[in-house]
Amino acid sequence: MDIFERQYDWIKRTRDSLFRYCDSLTPTDYVKDLETFGGDSIRSLHVHVADCYRVWLGNRALGKSLPVIKPESVNNVQEMREVFRKTDALVHEFLNEFRGKWDHSVQVSFKDGGSAEYTTLWLFTHTSTHEFHHKGQIVKIGRQLGYIPPDTDLLEP
Repeated sequence: MDIFERQYDWIKRTRDSLFRYCDSLTPTDYVKDLETFGGDSIRSLHVHVADCYRVWLGNRALGKSLPVIKPESVNNVQEMREVFRKTDALVHEFLNEFRGKWDHSVQVSFKDGGSAEYTTLWLFTHTSTHEFHHKGQIVKIGRQLGYIPPDTDLLEP
């Protein structure tokens, strides 16, 4: 197994721990917008994480045309797991496409007319660290809602 596939497997295991925690939330709390987090909910942060993978790895690196996911289209944790099953397939497609080509550059255009060039290693690193950043926010929101989270640091197999 490729080192990045192993790394992503650890990310998925850690995400599964977070999903099990989210299963303990009431459905109302999972989708509750909190002003202290800029109006975000746990659901909207999960969608944002999935969209980051879709935009950077799918649209930009693989040249796909994937639509943005609307938080309202995902009603519960089980449906979010399905979103991430599709995200996992996309990440594996990216890892297979660029295996051994981690210095390959991808030209990225932005809505404001700007552009930049990123390596595929940067793209993978950006998306995975982005997920962990928002994982911390999700745990913090859960705490604010009165739930005690488990240890959600990177889990080893």
